[in-house]
Amino acid sequence: MATIREMMGHRRLKTGTFLVEFATPGIGHILKVTGLDFVLFDMEHSGITLDLLKSALRYLEAAGLPAIVGLPSKDPHQVNLVLDMGAESIMTPMVETVAEVESFLAKTRYPPEGRRAVSLAVSHDRFRPPAEMMAEANRRICYFAKIETRTGVENVEAIAALPGVDGLWVGHVDLTASLGRPGDFEDPAFKQAIARVTAACRANNKPLGRLCSSVAEGAQLFRSGFDFIGYSGDVWILQQGLADGVAGLRAACN
Repeated sequence: MATIREMMGHRRLKTGTFLVEFATPGIGHILKVTGLDFVLFDMEHSGITLDLLKSALRYLEAAGLPAIVGLPSKDPHQVNLVLDMGAESIMTPMVETVAEVESFLAKTRYPPEGRRAVSLAVSHDRFRPPAEMMAEANRRICYFAKIETRTGVENVEAIAALPGVDGLWVGHVDLTASLGRPGDFEDPAFKQAIARVTAACRANNKPLGRLCSSVAEGAQLFRSGFDFIGYSGDVWILQQGLADGVAGLRAACN
């Protein structure tokens, strides 16, 4: 299994999907067999709780499938909680300033690199000696800054250049809303914003992620500079697949 940290080392395609509903015991193996490289857990909109996250991370570990955990809010305290659940890659929403990112980064890594609180012999550390556990965690933990507002785009060059920011992720729908054109992905201001984020990642040799809703869209994103691409999500895949199957069955039976 390639870790998120290992995937950060190249700009080849990394494919994932969005989990908002089905954090069930079998989900890791169900997803792993499809060929996915990673899973993006959404805690911001899904109602996935810390207890459910803790269990789901174990399901994914069993299948050898790494996860990026999207935090539910901008509260830096949540960084420590999610990492102590065993998350190794996190994403904070609505990132807008360097100072804000620095407050997250301080909670992401143990001293001397950061100010993450130390909790020993819990799920994340596999009961290893403290010094060994802390050093390895600092090497493995990855942090994505989620750019999804006008202000975030205005500061994206400085954010992307920060040591400890391992990659950026675009919240594309929220970004269109922040720009005053909700859902309009053809709006020139949105396209200019995406070009600016892409250039900031390229200048700092850092990965860039986004969700897509189709193969064609994902391929276009990859060609434009995105390399962590989340294809759709559990609820949408189930809904669309079932709708297509039901419609096909009805047509075949008429």
